[in-house]
Amino acid sequence: MPGQERFFIVRADLLPEVVQKTARAKEMLSRGEVSTINEAIQMVGISRSSFYKYKDGIFSLEKAVRGLVISLVLRLEHRSGVLSRVLQTIAYAQGNVVTINQGVPIHGMAEVGIEVDTNQMNTSMEEMLATLRELPGVKSVEIAP
Repeated sequence: MPGQERFFIVRADLLPEVVQKTARAKEMLSRGEVSTINEAIQMVGISRSSFYKYKDGIFSLEKAVRGLVISLVLRLEHRSGVLSRVLQTIAYAQGNVVTINQGVPIHGMAEVGIEVDTNQMNTSMEEMLATLRELPGVKSVEIAP
C-alpha cells in the first residue's frame, strides 16, 4: 500500500555492495572506531552521497530487534540436555524467554518455538544465533516471520 513502509530481513551477501558498505560505515561510527562520516566512508570506499542515500534505510539485525520479542524456530535432536543448553545460551545473552512450544518428537527430532524478549540482551542477535547453531543437538535455528 502507498505510504506504508515494508521491511525485510535479507542475508548481507545478497545486498548490493554499496548497501553493505553503508551498513559497515554505520557500524564503525556506532562502535566509535571512527569519529566522522568522512573517515567511515573513506575506510569502506563509498561516496558521501551513497552513504546518505542508504543510511536511513539499512539497519543491522541487532538494531532491528533490540527491545522486541522475536520468535525463534529450532529443530532439535530429542536428547536429554539439548533444550536446556539452548535456554542457557539465551539466558547467558540476557534474553528473556517469554514462551516455549515444543512439538512431539518425530524420528528423534523436535521442532521448538521460543519467543525471546531482546530488550536486555548483552550479546548481538547474530552472535547468539551463531552460538545456538553450534550447540550439540541443534540442527537449525531460524527467526520466524
